[in-house]
Amino acid sequence: MPSSLDPLLTPEGSRLLADLEAEAFSPSDPLAAGEALRKRGIEKELANAVLTQLDLRRRARTKFGEDAGSLFFTRDGLEQATRQIVSERRARRYRDAGATSIADLGCGIGSDSLAFAKEGLAVLAVDLDEDAASAARLNLAAHPTAQVRRANVCDLDIPSLAHSGIDALFADPARRTGAQGGSARIMDPESWSPPLSLVLSWREAIPRVGVKVAPGIAHEALPADARVEWTSVDSSLVEAAIWTGPLALEGAGRSAVVITGNDVFVLAEEGPANAARLPAPLGPLGAFIAEPDDAVIRSGLIHRLVEETSSTLVSESIAYLSADTPLVSPFLTCFEVEDVVALKPKMISSALRSLGVGRVEVKKRGADIDPAALRKSLKLKGDGEAVVFATRVAGRHRAIIARRRRA
Repeated sequence: MPSSLDPLLTPEGSRLLADLEAEAFSPSDPLAAGEALRKRGIEKELANAVLTQLDLRRRARTKFGEDAGSLFFTRDGLEQATRQIVSERRARRYRDAGATSIADLGCGIGSDSLAFAKEGLAVLAVDLDEDAASAARLNLAAHPTAQVRRANVCDLDIPSLAHSGIDALFADPARRTGAQGGSARIMDPESWSPPLSLVLSWREAIPRVGVKVAPGIAHEALPADARVEWTSVDSSLVEAAIWTGPLALEGAGRSAVVITGNDVFVLAEEGPANAARLPAPLGPLGAFIAEPDDAVIRSGLIHRLVEETSSTLVSESIAYLSADTPLVSPFLTCFEVEDVVALKPKMISSALRSLGVGRVEVKKRGADIDPAALRKSLKLKGDGEAVVFATRVAGRHRAIIARRRRA
């Protein structure tokens, strides 16, 4: 079955892509760009393939930086690809756990496989999608110890992989329905492909098993003896991963990993990974309110953050922290409280006008409102900026008006 990347593999396609990349040819207007290439005598199929690849490389810079200009992407592959800094950190975990040869199951375009190869591991990259496998072959071409196989990972004989010398697995199960199913998220881990239970059963043959999972996975679905990490990059929650056997370097437990720029911060707790979330103490709303990073919330480590910052929750089961002094931590964003009013547009508008606020961001937790609709209903005047927290304070719906404290 041909791949959509095939036109780029011809001498003409390879040369054209390299030339346009070197001259920073921008396909921001696809019609005009396509017309410009056709005027150069480029056939339509090749022009479309090159322009698509240039556009994907431009979009990929947020995940891969300058390396994006030398990689090959598919649209789905780019969306699903791991950010480079996360892949590099993952590869070091495998190295530190003593892995030497890894099977990357559901490799996509090979972004993780590339990080494994750069870390010195032999790599078998496996994916069923022809376009993804083609992109992975291109991206791994410079690494002779890496090979790509097009196959369904559910059909693999894991004991045979172990006998062939593979001593580690990394799996990224498909967690969405197909295009005909609306590409919706699949929440049940046993409906993933492969199912989570199948992936975890592979530990019997190869103990070093890592698996990328949905950040919203229920904690009770986690293996008790694993280390599970939730990772955010520049305030965006990007993934969760389960590490089993020797890969659980820290021992069993849950961790929130917050990456800001090149800095990595870890908030962790030891114990069974599937343990119930522990409660955090409640307290009155103080002079400052803080919003924890989503990695902390999803990992169930709010109580650890409350303990570390000497703060309290403003309302039960709502992830807003408060204290009378500024809350300083890489795991949260702090705001200074200016006013607290009833959660009614007229009262919020009045308070904002008195503060000279003309631009507002609305955040909500524990309140059944539409932030966009609330923001639109506010009659604002002024040059100031503020954040409105639509939430509950001591069990009652309130609007907390606050200003962001710059880090």
